Amino acid sequence: MKKTVTIKDFIDALGAKGLLAAKEGQELSAVLAGLYSENDTKNAVNALVSSVTYNSLEAGKGSLFVCKGAHFKEQYLEDAIAKGAVCYIREDKNATDAVICRLDESNANTPCVGIYVKDIRKAMPVIAETFYGILSDDICMVGITGTKGKSTTAFFMRYIIDEWMSATGGNRSAICSGIDNYDGVIDEESHLTTPEIMELYKHMYNAINSGISHMTMEVSSQALKYDRVTGITFEAGAFLNIGSDHISAIEHPDFNDYLEAKLRLFGHCRKACINLDCDEQERIKAASAECPYVISFSQKYDSADIFGYDISSKEGKVSLRVKGRSVEGYPDFDEDFTLGTFGTINVENALAAISLSALLGVPIEFVKSGLAKAKSPGRMEVFYSGDGKRIAIVDYAHNKLSYEKFFDTIKDEFPGKKMLIVFGCPGGKAFARREELGTIAGKYCKYSIITEEDYGEEDVNKICNEIAGFVRAAGGDFEIITDRVEAIKKAISLMDDDTILFLPGKGRETREKRGILYIDTPSDADVVIEYLR
Repeated sequence: MKKTVTIKDFIDALGAKGLLAAKEGQELSAVLAGLYSENDTKNAVNALVSSVTYNSLEAGKGSLFVCKGAHFKEQYLEDAIAKGAVCYIREDKNATDAVICRLDESNANTPCVGIYVKDIRKAMPVIAETFYGILSDDICMVGITGTKGKSTTAFFMRYIIDEWMSATGGNRSAICSGIDNYDGVIDEESHLTTPEIMELYKHMYNAINSGISHMTMEVSSQALKYDRVTGITFEAGAFLNIGSDHISAIEHPDFNDYLEAKLRLFGHCRKACINLDCDEQERIKAASAECPYVISFSQKYDSADIFGYDISSKEGKVSLRVKGRSVEGYPDFDEDFTLGTFGTINVENALAAISLSALLGVPIEFVKSGLAKAKSPGRMEVFYSGDGKRIAIVDYAHNKLSYEKFFDTIKDEFPGKKMLIVFGCPGGKAFARREELGTIAGKYCKYSIITEEDYGEEDVNKICNEIAGFVRAAGGDFEIITDRVEAIKKAISLMDDDTILFLPGKGRETREKRGILYIDTPSDADVVIEYLR
């Protein structure tokens, strides 16, 4: 971070990008002319900025506060100014002046500069880069996108890189995922697959200053569509797969918009790998041409640069052989691998991680040892009753593609077992999941308990009843218990030795979004551990 970042630096940077709401092409002096007081304004814009945030609770002396979000209230801005914010930035396409200077009523000697922009989303990367500087050249960034498997692949990479760092004197790698964020300073449960750009820059800055050389992150379609990774370059990126998801008025209006957002990853990568086994190959390959160097992985086509074969699963351990070739600067190999996670469903993720490792030049011995140890918290975690006869599986699966892969895996791993499921769908988005997941549950499960899953501001009973209609239409039996903990307890009470309980959606998350708040709750794993005896 530059130690002497001023408000004027932000004005200049936003102006250079044509984002100021005032007429484009105006000189800074013209933008500032005629405002509150020329002298006071000039003095005010030279004030140092000590932090940038869009959360008024985090504002303090010297802060720059960004007014954003569907739930923004004017009171948040007033609170930020009262706490000492020296600048705020907000969107107003029709503002006649780009910059104003106001006085905090609680302290007439404290001016606060307001900057008006045309598009707050496009302004946020400029704000982050102005404050923190260009960071992705100072840390090796790995980006992963796909409809399913992002979290697992990210954790596979974390284990692989950490094995490498441990052997070579480096520090534990950083991660930004839908499960956890770690940057050498912050270690927390996450709420977004990809953080907002200012948080992401903060994580990168913390990692660099903690002596961390690598950061792996999930890159969601929303992050790519709404500029959360603008200005960030990934040394290596992975495109895992694509299925229909996140289709709603507030996410993607249709599948084409969803896919186009995902494909933007290639424009951020120096190197990339693509999965030959997923749909939309022509469009993926065409988009990948934007990346200077691309390799492929597959478990179907031996023409792939990284090819997995002889795949098997015994006693919860997956083994496979992988042949690697045609990766520039990386020696050819044909090696046996063992995965530390349950289910052949994870072979695709492992091949992606092996491909990314080859692109980064990670020696093969650390790729093998990392994958053998890798665990993703809340991802395909298997729990047994005290007598070892009843089985519950906790996972983050939350869309059609991940549900289908799960049930295919269970059919192979546990032939003849009956399925019990506890699940829900989020409020206010991805509405197609209610039909898709309800239909799959009704088809594959002997009984479904439909419950909450971050219902937000939508009526949880409405969501559950919509899902129930599709379970019923698919021939499934069900009941609705909106309290998730009680739903899991009821499901456990219904289990017998021939039943597997599937708990998708929340994994080890310890919060439920109810209304606009995240409420602390036991994780699915915690409930299973306590009641499956």
